[in-house]
Amino acid sequence: MKRSTTTRRDRTTAGGKAPRRPPLIRRVLRRPPGAAALGWLVLLTVATLAASLLVPHGPLDQDLGHVLAGPAAGHPLGTDNLGRDLLSRVLFGGRSTLLAVGEALLVFLVIGVTAGLASGFLGGWVDWLTVRTADLLFALPGIVIVLVVLSVFPGNLHAAMITFGVLGSPGMIRVLRAQTLGIREELYVAAAKVAGLTQSQILRRHLLPRVISTVIVQAALFAAIVVAIQAGLGFLGLGAQPPEPSWGGLVADASQAIDRAPWMLVPTGVPLVLTVMALALLGDAVRDAAVEGWAVSKIAPFASSPAPEPDVSPASPTDVPDDTALLSVRNLSIEIGGIPVVQGVSFGIRAGETVGMVGESGCGKSVTSLGILGLVPGGGRIADGRVLFDGTELVGSADALAQVRGTGIAYVSQEPMVALDPTFAVGHQLAEAVRRHQRCDRRTARARVTELLDMVNLPDPEAVAKRYPHQLSGGMAQRVAIALALAGRPRLLIADEPTTALDVTVQAEILALLRSLQASTGMAVLLVTHDWGVIADLCHRSVVMYAGQIVEQAAVEDMFTRPFHPYTAGLLAANPHLAGDGEPLPTIPGSVPAPHDWPLGCRFAARCELADASCTKRPVPLTEPAPDRLTRCVHSQRLTEGGTRS
Repeated sequence: MKRSTTTRRDRTTAGGKAPRRPPLIRRVLRRPPGAAALGWLVLLTVATLAASLLVPHGPLDQDLGHVLAGPAAGHPLGTDNLGRDLLSRVLFGGRSTLLAVGEALLVFLVIGVTAGLASGFLGGWVDWLTVRTADLLFALPGIVIVLVVLSVFPGNLHAAMITFGVLGSPGMIRVLRAQTLGIREELYVAAAKVAGLTQSQILRRHLLPRVISTVIVQAALFAAIVVAIQAGLGFLGLGAQPPEPSWGGLVADASQAIDRAPWMLVPTGVPLVLTVMALALLGDAVRDAAVEGWAVSKIAPFASSPAPEPDVSPASPTDVPDDTALLSVRNLSIEIGGIPVVQGVSFGIRAGETVGMVGESGCGKSVTSLGILGLVPGGGRIADGRVLFDGTELVGSADALAQVRGTGIAYVSQEPMVALDPTFAVGHQLAEAVRRHQRCDRRTARARVTELLDMVNLPDPEAVAKRYPHQLSGGMAQRVAIALALAGRPRLLIADEPTTALDVTVQAEILALLRSLQASTGMAVLLVTHDWGVIADLCHRSVVMYAGQIVEQAAVEDMFTRPFHPYTAGLLAANPHLAGDGEPLPTIPGSVPAPHDWPLGCRFAARCELADASCTKRPVPLTEPAPDRLTRCVHSQRLTEGGTRS
């Protein structure tokens, strides 16, 4: 494959050694509080597990000749009121503390992580049920419930800790649900869906790594609470029963002998305090290290506003599915927050054909393209219409969408950097998609990844595969995103303004790449753009959208030479290359109305020089004034006979 089109910036990035982000554990250890906290916890765990090897005395062995003795050679931390070695009892008592923390933490994580991710990602009734259950558990007094459990199961610390883990899980559920709600709107999650990954794969491999630092922070803080609760129960005599050692029981013994042996409180209380502090400091260190790595981008919620008058335009012949088309979209209507943003969109794409969708920002182009794949942003939904791919209905069929995404239809977004998961090397992400679709082993997947990166003209594909998204230039990232889209050998590629964020040179290279890939693979392309030059260069037919509707549809050459809608004519005239030196740039006055401001009649009337009373009385239907020409204008004949073009 040719590689001469790669930019100098791409070559520099590919050939140079970009610094790799240190793993989370290393970033934690670089912070003194985090290193000290983790060191103490590791030391404590090793010492308690190896207690029988470290101390010469058992926790129940008595030395009545040295009762309440201070530190000495035979007893480094002294003895208690029965002459038992305090070091031995602290270490063996730590086992019950670690076991209690482990039991409560396991229940806390299993319930909190599973329910929190599922609630935020799946939404619907799963979210409703999870939130209501979490609210109920959150309202229960945890300590009181634990005491009730211990009254039913006397001395059963296992039952108490499991109960406490269940009662503590709503905190984790709330935090993860809120974080997942934001992450699921990011483009790389949509890209994973389009690549054909299942919901469980997306949850495990893409969402969980993004929230793992939050999970660790919450787990560390919860573990600190469990240590304090377990010690409190032992202090009250509700934990391990004497003479078995426990940290709470040791503190209780020390409090009873504080007037005779005040030193006894030091070896029994200090480990407890240090452990709680270490867990809290570890949580802070992990939080700071995660912020240093990267932060989750925020997605602005859709502002609710009153719904406009419904579009009651009569059905047109385009509502009938095209049996010859690979993709047939008919009367597609999409709502976000209960407000229509796309209405009555109908078009088709034949095998091997390139169709351009053009219009100003806010016309509904991207929402339509995402709606085809069932990925309406902002929690929106398809309110009406049909989407047929190779004769298979996609609207309302999760199974059909799962089978089509990646292998039938692929998607390339206008923001390649956020379409790639920042926590994985690009080779890992490509291999994941390859293995999902081809069911091959890891070696075959790696070979296919190298082939895909070579197909998109990236130099040194093996080196690029080892890089993370932040180590790529914009052009390289877009090529990787295209390679990811090609992993399932799709028959239709939806490219949503794939050159918007790139410089002019790279734009030309990406367009040339798309042209060559289409020629070599034979796939159809839906190209969303606002650039007429791109339409003229790549597309066979064009669809013009305005304010959530299609206003014109025709072959590209016919549309350029004889537009049938004033908006199309205005867009063609608003070309900076047509303006002479010293002349003002041609523009269309006004702006695209927001969905809640759509008028009842023609939505372009307020900006159109041909508009009259007939344009605003009722919705304007899509008509066919000439063979293979569709327009939504009552004055199309006047326009073609020498009307206005602006």
